[in-house]
Amino acid sequence: MAWTKDSWRNYPIKQQPVYPNQEELNKVLARLEKLPPLVFAGEVRNLKQALAKVSRKEAFLLQGGDCAESFENFGAINIRDMFKILLQMAIVLTFASGCPVVKIGRIAGQFAKPRSSDFEELNGVKLPSYRGDIINGFDFNEQARIPDPHRMLEAYYQSATTLNLLQGFARGGLADLHEVHRWNLGFLKKNELHKQYADISEKISQALAFMEACGINTDNTPSLREVSVYTSHEALLLPYEQALTRVDSLSGEIYDCSAHMLWIGERTRSLDEAHVHFLSGVKNPLGVKIGPNAKAEEVIALAHALNPNNEEGRLNIIIRMGSQNIAKNLAPIFSKLKSEGLNLIYSIDPMHGNTVKAGNFKTREFDNIMQEVRTFFEVAKSEGVYAGGVHLEMTGQDVTECTGGASNVTPQSLQQRYETQCDPRLNADQALELAFLIADLVKKARK
Repeated sequence: MAWTKDSWRNYPIKQQPVYPNQEELNKVLARLEKLPPLVFAGEVRNLKQALAKVSRKEAFLLQGGDCAESFENFGAINIRDMFKILLQMAIVLTFASGCPVVKIGRIAGQFAKPRSSDFEELNGVKLPSYRGDIINGFDFNEQARIPDPHRMLEAYYQSATTLNLLQGFARGGLADLHEVHRWNLGFLKKNELHKQYADISEKISQALAFMEACGINTDNTPSLREVSVYTSHEALLLPYEQALTRVDSLSGEIYDCSAHMLWIGERTRSLDEAHVHFLSGVKNPLGVKIGPNAKAEEVIALAHALNPNNEEGRLNIIIRMGSQNIAKNLAPIFSKLKSEGLNLIYSIDPMHGNTVKAGNFKTREFDNIMQEVRTFFEVAKSEGVYAGGVHLEMTGQDVTECTGGASNVTPQSLQQRYETQCDPRLNADQALELAFLIADLVKKARK
C-alpha cells in the first residue's frame, strides 16, 4: 500500500484509546494540524548526521528522561534539572572516554505509555488503565480514565514550552563549560559522586584556562558555551503523530515534527501493523525496542522496513532484555546481524527488563541495571559490534524509586519520594553514578 500520513489507519493497531466522542476527536486533530511544528526538519537532519557518527563508532548516544511526562509536575525547575543531569552525564562520558556524546532527552512529548493490560483493579474496583496524560488521567476514578482528545492539545503546548526552555538553557549560558561546577545538583554533595565530579570539573577548568591562553575562548568557539539537546518519545498515539506530520518546504520530504527522534515500543513493532507502517514513511531518526524474545530475523526485517536505503543514523536498535536474559539472548542476534551489512546503532535500555515488585511499589535494582549495561558491552565486544548508546528512564530530582546505588535507596525508603506516575526512574545520583561506570566501558569499546 502506498504510504500517506493517514494510511496507517488501514493496518491493525495496538495500544490505542477508544475516544467516546469522535466529533470532538476530529476537531482536536484539525486544530493540531494547523499549529506550528514543534521541531524543524533542519534540526532533525542535524540529529541524523550526529547519529551517523555513532553508527561509525565516532560518537556515543545518551538518551534519557522521564518514564512519562506529567501535566501536574510540569515546571521550569524539573526541566532545568533534567537538562543539568544530561549535561553532567555527557561531560563524564566525554571526558573519561574521549568520545563526543549525542544528547537526546525523553522529553517534550513523552506522554503516552503502553500498558500490559487494558484495565487496572484496586480494592475491587476495575477501571480502564492509565495510558499517559496525553490520553487520560492518573487519578483512579471513572471520569479521569475516560480518554479525552483535548489532552493532546495540552501535551502540544507543554511540549512547545519545554522546547523553548531547553533552547534557552542550551544557548543562554547554562551550558557554558565555564559553568561546569554549577551544574551540580545540591543533593549530590552528600556522597562520593560529588568528589568524582568535582575532580573532572577542575580538570576541565584547567583545560579551559590553557585554551584561553592560546586564544581559544567562548567568543570565538561557540561549542564551548552551547550544546545541542534533541527530543524524543515513543510514537504511540498515532492520531497525534499524524496531526504533527509535515512536508518540509525545502526538501519536500516528510517529517514527524512532534520530536526529533521517535521510537517504536516492544509491544507495537509488528511488521504488518500500524506503528511500523507509519514511521516507515517519515524521515526522522527512529528507534525500535527489542525484548528478550526477539530473533535476529525480526530485527533484519524491521531494518528493511524502516531503513530500506540503509542510511547511517536512521535506525537505533534499543535492547531491553533484562539482566537475567541478555547474555544468552543477545549474542546470537549480534552474531547474525554483523554479517548483514546493515547500518544500525545499538543501544541498551537496562530499565524495562529489570522491573520488580517491592511491597506495593514497582522498582528496579541499580545492580541489575548496571549488570545489564555491562553485559551489553561485553556481548557487543565479543561479537565485534559497537555498543553505541544507552537509553534510561531518569530524573534530575532526588526521588526514591530505584533501589541501590550511591544514594542507598532501600525497599523500605521507596515511599519517601516515590513520585513517578508510571515506571520507576533513576534519581540524579544514580544516573550520574551510572555515567561514571559507562564511561569506562565506552572507552574500552572504542579501542
